[in-house]
Amino acid sequence: MRGTIQNDVLKEYIARGTYIYPPKASMRIVTDIFRWTAEHAPKWNAISISGYHMREAGSTAVQEVAFTLGNAISYIDAALAAGLDIDDFAPRLSFFFSADRNFLEEVAKFRAARRLYARLMKERYGAKNERSLKMRFHVQTAGSSLTAQQPQVNVVRTAIEALSAVLGGCQSLHTNSLDEALALPTEEAAKLALRTQQVIAHETGVTQTVDPLAGSYAIEALTDEIESGAREYLERVDTMGGMVAAIESGYPQCEIQRSAFEAQQRIESGEQVVVGVNRFQEEDEAATPILKLDRSQEAARVKELALFREERNWAQAAEALARLAEAAEGDANLFPAVLDAVESGATLGEISDALRNLWGVYREQVVV
Repeated sequence: MRGTIQNDVLKEYIARGTYIYPPKASMRIVTDIFRWTAEHAPKWNAISISGYHMREAGSTAVQEVAFTLGNAISYIDAALAAGLDIDDFAPRLSFFFSADRNFLEEVAKFRAARRLYARLMKERYGAKNERSLKMRFHVQTAGSSLTAQQPQVNVVRTAIEALSAVLGGCQSLHTNSLDEALALPTEEAAKLALRTQQVIAHETGVTQTVDPLAGSYAIEALTDEIESGAREYLERVDTMGGMVAAIESGYPQCEIQRSAFEAQQRIESGEQVVVGVNRFQEEDEAATPILKLDRSQEAARVKELALFREERNWAQAAEALARLAEAAEGDANLFPAVLDAVESGATLGEISDALRNLWGVYREQVVV
C-alpha cells in the first residue's frame, strides 16, 4: 500500500508541463551533456554518435556516413549556439559504425568518414585543436548480415567484417556471435567471437601499420566515391535546414527504406548471393544449440527493484524528480539534476518519465 501511495505522489510531481517536439529536446540534452562534461569530466567521451542503427535498417555505406555526420553537425551546431567553443567539446566526441560484408567498400567507408569529418571540423567549424579533427569510432559487425541458416558461416562473415573495421582505423570493436540470428549468444559462441578479434589483433600483423591499404587504387577510388556521395547528401540536408528538419520531413527515413527495399529485391532475385540463404543451401541442417534463459531471474530482478523502491526515501526521490522537471522547463543544465535524482534513489524509468511527461514522445510520421 505504501508503495502505491508514494508512487502516485511521484507521478503527480513529474506529470506536468507542456509538450515540445522531442527532436529539439534531444538537442537540449546533448548540449547540456557537452557543457557539463567539458567542465567536470574533461576526459569523458560526451556522446557516441551512431550510424549503426541506420545500417541495420538497410542504409547504404554512403548513407551511413552522411546521416551519421548529419547528426554530428546538428549536435555541434546546437552546442555552438549555446555558447560552447568547438575545441572544448569536439575532442571528446565519438562515433559508432557498422561493419558489413562488402569488404573493400567497408574499409573505404571508414577512411572516407574519417577524412570527411576532419575536413568538416577544420573547414566548417575552424577547429584548431588537432584532436578535434580526429574521428574516434567504435565498430560492431553487422547483425543484419547474420543468417539463421548455416549459422556457423556467420563466423566467416564476422571475421571479414571485423578485419575491414581494423583496416579502416577503428579504435574499438565488437564482434557478433554466430548464433545471434537465433537467440542471445551462448557463452561458447561469445568466446569464439572474442577469439576472432584476438586472432586479428595478435596473429595477422595488420595492427602494426597505420592505414595499411592506403595507396591501393580500389580503396582510394572507393574512398573518394563514398566521400563525394556523403557530401552530396549533407548538402541536401543543409538545404532542408539540417538533420532535425530532414528527420521531421522523413527524408533520411525514406532514403534508408528505399535502399533496404532494393537490397532485399536483389537478394530475392538472386542477384545478391547470401550463402546458405539463396544459394548453397542445405536441406538437412544440424540444429544449433541456443541459449535458454532462466525465467526465474526475471522474477528475481522485478522483486529486487520493488524492494529498492519500497525501502528508498520516497520524499527525497520525489523532490529530486521535481527539481529535474523544473530544470527541464527552464534553462538550467539538466545533468546536475539528473545526477541528483540518481543519488536520491530515482530509477532510470522515473527519470525518463519525468522528461517524457514534460516534453512528450516522438511519434514518427508515416511518409508514403
